[in-house]
Amino acid sequence: MINLPTGLPSELVPLSWLIGVWEGTGVVEYAIGERQIRQEFGQRVSFSHDGLPYLNYSSHTWIPEGGDSADPLGGTPLVAETGYWRLARGFLEGDPGPGMLPGVGPRPYSTTESVETLRNDADGFDLQVSLVHPTGVNELYLGLVRSARIDLATDAVMRTEGAKEYAAATRIYGLVEGDLLWAWDMAALGQGLRSHSSGRLSRVD
Repeated sequence: MINLPTGLPSELVPLSWLIGVWEGTGVVEYAIGERQIRQEFGQRVSFSHDGLPYLNYSSHTWIPEGGDSADPLGGTPLVAETGYWRLARGFLEGDPGPGMLPGVGPRPYSTTESVETLRNDADGFDLQVSLVHPTGVNELYLGLVRSARIDLATDAVMRTEGAKEYAAATRIYGLVEGDLLWAWDMAALGQGLRSHSSGRLSRVD
């Protein structure tokens, strides 16, 4: 059963099962030519909202020291990423923007009934996810949320000068027995799309 947080915007109901802080472990397994890289890591992920129709997302990972991958203070920082998750739809007059401009009139899709009109032929909702990495990579994912499963694939990847080569990715998220499971396939460093990392996280708040 999924409990809806108080004050949740209607557009976030299909994503409500993500909201909270999650912690757990995962593993990187990535082949570069004949070299196989394998590394266990700890991870903390947060999904939150500010009363607006998108989720704030952040992820922090670390390499465990002393065998305790659940303790970020006892490990070496690995990578981080941050971004926004929202249902894919066109912006209307009632939406704020561009820039700091306020919306004109009532906010659109403010009821469960109006959000249901966004449901697609796959009995889910189209999704847009923007992720930023401090290593100079920005990703735009398009995908689908259906029940407690999300499938994403990059529509665009931008890299700053000097960033490592990174071409495309897919990600899958799912709620299984109360835990958040995810898998990330990546095309990078001259390699085609292949398995990269996965994890299992438990809700901590």
